[in-house]
Formats: sequence, C-alpha cells, structure tokens
Amino acid sequence: PYYNCFSFGNGVESNRVRDDFNESYILNGVKASTVLEEPYEEERRRHGLIYSGIYNSISGINNLNQFIAAENITKDLMPSYGSIQKLYARDKDLITLCEDKIIRIYVDKDILYNADGNTQLLSTNKVLGKEEPFRGNYGISKNPESFANDSYRIYFTDKQRGAVLRLSRDGLTPISEYGMSNYFKDNLSFANEIIGSFDDRKGEYNITLPHVDN
Repeated sequence: PYYNCFSFGNGVESNRVRDDFNESYILNGVKASTVLEEPYEEERRRHGLIYSGIYNSISGINNLNQFIAAENITKDLMPSYGSIQKLYARDKDLITLCEDKIIRIYVDKDILYNADGNTQLLSTNKVLGKEEPFRGNYGISKNPESFANDSYRIYFTDKQRGAVLRLSRDGLTPISEYGMSNYFKDNLSFANEIIGSFDDRKGEYNITLPHVDN
C-alpha cells in the first residue's frame, strides 16, 4: 500500500512529517523505471555501429557493458552502402566492409574539409570520426568468410560483381582482372560460400569455392 499524506480525521490532510513547515515531504522516492511510449523490442542496426564504454586492463576500468544513450555512442552509414558484413581494425582506422562499399572510419581523428576541397586530419575526442569510402564500386557482398589479411593488406571477394579484391595502401585493386576475370565472374555467382585464407609461406591469397550443383 502507498500513501502520500496524513489524515487527522477532521478533514485536514498533510503531506509533511509531523505537519511541520520545514519537514520532509512524503514521497515514493526515485522511480527506477517507467513505461515507454513505444514498445520495447530488439533492433538490428544493419547500417550503423554502436560502441560501449572504455576498457583499460592496467587501471582496471571495464565499461564494456555500459551503453549510455545520452552520450554520442552511435555511428550511422549510408543505407546505399548495404549492410555491414565485416569490421577490421587497421592501425588506428576501422575498416568497414559493407555489401556494396568499403569504408574507412577514422578512430580518435576527424576530417576537416578546406575551401579548396582538400581534407586535413585533426585530432578529436570522438571515438569514431568521419567515414571515408575507398575509390571503386566494390564491396564484400554477403561473404565475410572470404576475408583474409596479411600485414596491412586485406583480401576479399565481391560475389555480386564477380571480383577478387585487395585493399592496400594505394586503395582497392581488383586483382582478379589479371588473367582470371572471366573465371571469377562465371563461378563466384554460383558459390553459396566463399572461404578465403592467406598462405604466409607462398604469400598467396587462396579461395575455396564449394561445388554447387546447377
């Protein structure tokens, strides 16, 4: 039972302890939760990122389970890039592989655009700064299992466009164009799974295409 006042039986009521002027109110305390106007349900962010608090093993800080909505903890990408299939941290950049685009998101940095159109990197307190797409209309389709890396090089396939690609310091390169363009355009589209790996001894990117009955 809950009550917020005293009744003296003669019609007089008081909401203060002992009915004194400076005494505390009779309150029900802080509300720990309340009813939401919209139904509470799971949300799948296909085109965006959400990150937690920091983790520091040296100082013993572990805020990986904190997602404070009042802080700027989200990063949304253009829906035209397709859903995010793979994330890879390279140096201090976050390489984001979407279905139809490969994007670099700056970590702890941001881009300032000058009047002449050139860009300049700036230090910022943002966890995730400006996103910058790599040149080329390529993505990883829906085959994140084709991803493989060697040092600063990244290898993957684009099933929708029938291409095998390498992401290096000089940007995206469709390496399947070197003598195997027709082969991959004919066979990648029929593969339900494209498994990629990298041979450190031979320095080669290997692709396994399971047999598909047509």
